[in-house]
Amino acid sequence: MTLQEVLDSMEEKMMKTLEFVHSEFASVRTGKASTALVENIQVEAYGANMRLRELAGISTPEPRLIVIQPWDVSLVQAVEKALMKSELGITPRIDGKILRIPIPELDQERRLELDKVCKKMAEEGRIAVRSERRHAHDQVKKLQKDGEITEDDLKHSEKEIQNKTDEYIKEIDTVLGHKEKEILQV
Repeated sequence: MTLQEVLDSMEEKMMKTLEFVHSEFASVRTGKASTALVENIQVEAYGANMRLRELAGISTPEPRLIVIQPWDVSLVQAVEKALMKSELGITPRIDGKILRIPIPELDQERRLELDKVCKKMAEEGRIAVRSERRHAHDQVKKLQKDGEITEDDLKHSEKEIQNKTDEYIKEIDTVLGHKEKEILQV
């Protein structure tokens, strides 16, 4: 593996970590209706577990309402069951062939709880980024030890690895700040 491949691989993994943190934050309820809240809920259908977004159309016609319309009407009960089992704390109402999910206003205690959850998600993202930094450092040191790169290349790449790490951690912190503002907004 060359030095550039090590750096590219590290950045790609850090980017995937950032994308994962974004998707995790999207699944946190903020008091506003969002399709991201429910789209990845597992529904037992056709003898297998499938994501809700693969089985139904999901929309938010109002700021505090999610509407789910299964493409197969026979799945309405299965979707309701999956939503009830989810940890979102929401109760769907069946309205003929569709499910309506009213999103209640969050109380202050729940907002603080969700804030803690988001901080934990962000910390897990930071840990993953730092882990990639350590892995890249190890690979670069091995390249230098094997004589494939010079001491100067090692120093330069270590600086570049740290800069990328700082960049991705700062981005995670920025995303966390936006999410906290969204959650704690009364």
